[in-house]
Amino acid sequence: QVQLVESGGGLVQPGGSLRLSCAGSGSGFSMNVMGWYRQGPGKERELVAEITYSGLTNSADSVKGRFTISRDNAKNTVYLQMNALKPEDTAVYYCSAPFRSITYWGKGTLVTVSS
Repeated sequence: QVQLVESGGGLVQPGGSLRLSCAGSGSGFSMNVMGWYRQGPGKERELVAEITYSGLTNSADSVKGRFTISRDNAKNTVYLQMNALKPEDTAVYYCSAPFRSITYWGKGTLVTVSS
């Protein structure tokens, strides 16, 4: 059974920073492409950023220059450094990983950007 557990969410003021973590575990589990997604109030879930095992990254235009995705393969952990946060970044953030033809999701961590 694969498990993805996110952490690091919380309340932050506009312009602030947060770092999210997602740790993967499970028998035989290894991360290939890992992604961060988010779902804001009344919105559909959207891709924020993704990273391959070798470190190639892709991110949404709305977060380019502000968010950075990284990973530690030895720890099966992916990170999302979020800087210059805006109120519109408020959402539940989920990590996702495909493994053996199944896409796994974490339960999410809430990020609220508000003064």
